[in-house]
Amino acid sequence: MDFRFDFAVDENESSEADAHFLLLCSPEHKQESREKSRGTADLAAKSSPKLAAAKHQDEAALKKNLCVKAAKEHSIPQDLNKLLENKVMETVLDLSCVKLSAVEMMCSGDADSEGIVSKSVSSHSDLIPGVYEGGLKIWECTFDLMDYFSQAEVEFTNKTVLDLGCGAGLLGIVALQGEAARVHFQDYNTTVIDEITLPNVVANCISEGRRMGSGKDRKASKPPSKRPRKAEGSPDVLNRCRFFSGEWSQVSQLLLNSKPCLKYDIILTSETIYNPDYYSALHDTLAQLLDRNGCVYLASKVHYFGVGGGIYLFEKFIEDKNMFKTRMVKTIDQGLQRCIMEITFKNSC
Repeated sequence: MDFRFDFAVDENESSEADAHFLLLCSPEHKQESREKSRGTADLAAKSSPKLAAAKHQDEAALKKNLCVKAAKEHSIPQDLNKLLENKVMETVLDLSCVKLSAVEMMCSGDADSEGIVSKSVSSHSDLIPGVYEGGLKIWECTFDLMDYFSQAEVEFTNKTVLDLGCGAGLLGIVALQGEAARVHFQDYNTTVIDEITLPNVVANCISEGRRMGSGKDRKASKPPSKRPRKAEGSPDVLNRCRFFSGEWSQVSQLLLNSKPCLKYDIILTSETIYNPDYYSALHDTLAQLLDRNGCVYLASKVHYFGVGGGIYLFEKFIEDKNMFKTRMVKTIDQGLQRCIMEITFKNSC
């Protein structure tokens, strides 16, 4: 299949593409690989028990390293023009965004220290568990959640907001435009934060008077600008932002150990429940970082074919944990069915 990083796509085409990406990570494919590995391990065990034991230890260590990525806070450069130089920008839903195809080309060389672009291209997948978690693509549920903010008139004024699994950071940028007191952005990959999230936030912060428009107005994309945007000093709004990369549990510990300990009034997250293996870490992160009277807005497809996750499976997971209450606030039926779920603590006011 073609490897694409498209912003504005037909919903049915996007749904089919998303499903195809996820099929590449199918449990059946993984099971076949596991069975081959198990057969090799059994043969090794018969010939050398010590060798087999060492092999299993190495595999366990590798699995642990893949699943736990250390947390890192990214500072905002003093020279904002340097951050935006060589960035090709376009307008998506009335927001300034780095053109992702240009990022792909730039990061195919030495600019991508994690190598996630080359690995994604070679594996023909936008999801490589423990390596790359999809942040180089804007997934369609992000658009659903942005539309819901406008339709439901979600109030961000003076709120502390976390954009969890932020990718391009569009959700957090909308919260900034809604006068949030603080907005923090988190993505699994450092490359995503440095090359996409940070530039997007800066580009929108230096655009005076830019406000969130109606859903229909925001879906008209403009041609990309061929010149980098010029920044004039660091606007006050940037002082309200912090940026983090790393696995959820690691970022949670970093935030909980900060002074003062950070809790969020609103946590925004889109298309982060495709893999059931991550549900425990996500649930723990929400439980640790959400303010007692806070609210989570989670956007997801009803089912992610091939990987097995989905909105109702995560809802059941939450019910079993018996800590949160949930409410479906919107359902979108075009293409693959999608939902927006509101999550709050059971004992909240």
